[in-house]
Amino acid sequence: MGTSGHALVLGLLTVCCVLFRCSSTSLWESNAVLVVNASHNSTRKMPESLFGIFFEEINHAGAGGLWAELVSNRGFESGGQHSPSIIDPWSIIGDDSLLRVSTDFSSCFKRNPIALRMEVLCDNNGPNVCPVGGVGIYNPGYWGMNIEQGKTYNLVLYIRSSGAINVSVSLTDSIGIQTLATKNIIASDVSNWTKMEVKLEASGSNRNSRLQLKTNKKGVIWFDQVSLMPNDTYKGHGFRSDLYKMVADMKPAFIRFPGGCFVEGEFLRNAFRWKETVGPWEERPGHFGDVWFYWTDDGLGHFEFFQLAEDLGAAPIWVFNNGISHQESVDPSNIMPFVQEALDGIEFARGDPNSTWGSVRAAMGHPKPFELKYVAIGNEDCGKPHYRENYLKFYAAIRKAYPDIKMISNCDGSNAQLDHPADMYDFHIYSNSNTVFSMANTFDRTSRVGPKAFVSEYAVTGEDAGKGSLLAALAEAAFLIGLEKNSDIVEMASYAPLFVNTNDRRWNPDAIVFDSSQAYGTPSYYMQHFFSESNGATLLKSTLQANSSKTLEASAILFHNPVDKANYLRIKVVNFGSSTVGLKIVIDGLDPNLLDTSGSKTVLSSTDVKDENSFANPIKVAPVQSLMEKAGKNMDVVLLPHSLTCFDVLTKSSDITQITADDEDSYVSSM
Repeated sequence: MGTSGHALVLGLLTVCCVLFRCSSTSLWESNAVLVVNASHNSTRKMPESLFGIFFEEINHAGAGGLWAELVSNRGFESGGQHSPSIIDPWSIIGDDSLLRVSTDFSSCFKRNPIALRMEVLCDNNGPNVCPVGGVGIYNPGYWGMNIEQGKTYNLVLYIRSSGAINVSVSLTDSIGIQTLATKNIIASDVSNWTKMEVKLEASGSNRNSRLQLKTNKKGVIWFDQVSLMPNDTYKGHGFRSDLYKMVADMKPAFIRFPGGCFVEGEFLRNAFRWKETVGPWEERPGHFGDVWFYWTDDGLGHFEFFQLAEDLGAAPIWVFNNGISHQESVDPSNIMPFVQEALDGIEFARGDPNSTWGSVRAAMGHPKPFELKYVAIGNEDCGKPHYRENYLKFYAAIRKAYPDIKMISNCDGSNAQLDHPADMYDFHIYSNSNTVFSMANTFDRTSRVGPKAFVSEYAVTGEDAGKGSLLAALAEAAFLIGLEKNSDIVEMASYAPLFVNTNDRRWNPDAIVFDSSQAYGTPSYYMQHFFSESNGATLLKSTLQANSSKTLEASAILFHNPVDKANYLRIKVVNFGSSTVGLKIVIDGLDPNLLDTSGSKTVLSSTDVKDENSFANPIKVAPVQSLMEKAGKNMDVVLLPHSLTCFDVLTKSSDITQITADDEDSYVSSM
């Protein structure tokens, strides 16, 4: 038989096997069995807080990302408190024969003293006439401002001049030719700093726009604190709507913030200090993040992070600086100011509106305290000098003032008991796909006594991950299945990093990729959706009986869907191998009449294990849902090579307690 004949026969056999559940193992493995035990003594409720998100100011995640401010370096402070100072990315319109731009210390804001001084040398008449439209300055935002037709943008700026002014404020394309919106600020007396507010309605769209401030009137004008915000931020809270929605769709149980290394700083002078990020935005000095190498105006500050958590319905987890940077460690004899700063930060979140720091929160529009129940004492600092001595001082002070707050240590307690008190310990893992896949069983061997684990940063990195591959997502899914099965001692888990502006990739891969106008999720982003119903769900004991068990990981849960008010059995299976697997699912200990005869199947897979999403093809690797026609106590299913598959079957009981037991003690943790 010729080559074409072999191919034809093989193709027919493959089709037959797909249609009729071929029992031969020559084309795929079909001897895999998943036994799910739903009996009363084999269930356990998982933590409500199990899966959430971690936000760090990295990759311009906030500044130029989730925080919707369109002006970059709005207070002209990014060059540091020096005059003259660089003003990037601000640039001039005209040349030095027409205007001179510099900075000075004339600002009316004490904590950010730099203002921009613009001396206009031309005029609207006389020997040195300004060009048509005038001269001035422009700001391109963060790699271009996305301006959309019909939308309104709120411009706020502070102006001072010794004479009358006529300043044109406009939104244009990247070279200032196409005008999308424009208004004039005319005032006869701005001898003192004056706040101006202008609403600009766009008559056109351009994703690479800029803000221009121009005049054709001779004289000196000072500008400071120039802000441009779209009118359609989420609830008016300042969050970019499309990026907020992508996060909300993950249904996070918690949000850890604001870092990460961003909290530490390379040096303490550049660490995130929460007191400098609260109060009126005009009075926030901003700071240079010397770990990820860019300036932040701190519009996204301590208050806004708590507001974000509240909007998402996620528990806030505040990570604060504990006197340690990448290069420095404060001696225990000098640590108390840092301890007090942490206590004050908690009071800001939880204090009565009449308290010292609670009153600052109330003045910002939130008299009701935020529900802060978790704090992390530093980030990745366990091996650094003085960490343990200083940790104990933080722990004692917070426990005394706020006995209900759960505290998270930076030291890993997965292999040995901690030598200091903690409610949880931090566990980070970044590695290749094989290692992360193999770590599904990591916590099987961890003591069931002592603090619980918070896996606050996990991801496949390196060549396997690229900029976000299917391979990475599958290994991570297997790891999360292991966390589900060990959720008696694993309290929380979050992927890292959450965001990347494609113009400033400091880290690969990331969950959500964006630029000024668009965004997409990587396979790891979509993978996390498979676990969004696991928070507070009931875990069922499940056991794989397969020759292919080394390439399969599986779990089974019962969860309540708040949308349709129904209860579902969900089975998730990762096939990390390159062969199709025929899987028999057997459900024991459950009345078969409680399961519907149909269900749904959702698959995350692709033609190549290294496939990634992109702006050109944002859903190349995305979940695909279809109907299951034969569901029930015994199910024969097919797992594609390199895939994550979720099977959802509706249960006929409206009360989940009729399906599972409440006796948590009867469950054996090492499944």
